[in-house]
Amino acid sequence: MTVVGPFGLSVRDQVLDTDIRVGLAEVEEGLLEATKSDVPFITNAAQHLVRAGGKRFRPLVVLLAAHFGDPYAPGVVPSAVVVELTHLATLYHDDVMDEADVRRGVPTANARWDNSVAVLTGDFVFARASHILADLGPEAVRIQAEAFERLVTGQILETAGPQDGRDAIDHYLEVLAGKTGSLMAVSGRFGAMMSGADDAVVDTLTQYGERIGIAFQLVDDVLDIASDGHESGKTPGTDLREGIATLPVLHLRSGAFDSPEDRRLIALLEGDLTDDARHAQALALLRAHPALEMARRDAIRYADLARAALSPLPECAAKNALEALCDAVVHRAG
Repeated sequence: MTVVGPFGLSVRDQVLDTDIRVGLAEVEEGLLEATKSDVPFITNAAQHLVRAGGKRFRPLVVLLAAHFGDPYAPGVVPSAVVVELTHLATLYHDDVMDEADVRRGVPTANARWDNSVAVLTGDFVFARASHILADLGPEAVRIQAEAFERLVTGQILETAGPQDGRDAIDHYLEVLAGKTGSLMAVSGRFGAMMSGADDAVVDTLTQYGERIGIAFQLVDDVLDIASDGHESGKTPGTDLREGIATLPVLHLRSGAFDSPEDRRLIALLEGDLTDDARHAQALALLRAHPALEMARRDAIRYADLARAALSPLPECAAKNALEALCDAVVHRAG
């Protein structure tokens, strides 16, 4: 049997196949229900990104983690809906901050309407996630609040940049641990916790979630440069155009590369990349540069760390699927 989930993940177990398919369908229904409003315009805006699709990576981790306890426990699917709603809400805000035009292959909310609508829609989605979360108990509320604090802190650290003397790559990895790793960690934690798994299992799957979340974002960094936009659903080189220094650029600037060609590329990247010709030139040069391969290797390293985190867990179909997810994540980067 095969589950074709995020990245073409395959799970060869009939029971798990059925459970994940049913669970993801229930999550999808929950997302649509949670984003309904008595005001049609709000429903349209709040469901804009839900209906655009997405990998549902976080809900998948919740559902797989739940198989180390009772996967049919009543809190499992609602907690998966909560983490995805939280993620979707941050996307509305991120697109405003990044002035992005495309998300998941469709116009962003800020491009379709305006920044105010996008920000307020993100707030609305956050509110609906909180409403569901309240029914999951005070411990779940505390966990989500701590993760959201880390997420926002990561965003602020990214905006502020590294302090004097701080290694830029170390700072960037700390940013990713907050921005992406925190909510993925909650996905593993909620799935295990809501299913009634032992505390040690909960801790293991929390650690796994954070590590695979960082790997996932590092792969996105590679795809922003290397892909044609189909995989990411975003315009290639968006981060470059916005002046966001992702891992390939940070490796280029690290001092490991100091040829005249490297220095010219660095100067090009530090110039105005809103010009289409300069942007295309920078993108082509980075695609051929060893710094891109260094970033790809870092993504693989974090995926390997996620896989290693699973070693204390008993052998079962869910563990095999979580290990396969590590491979599937890095496979996107080629």
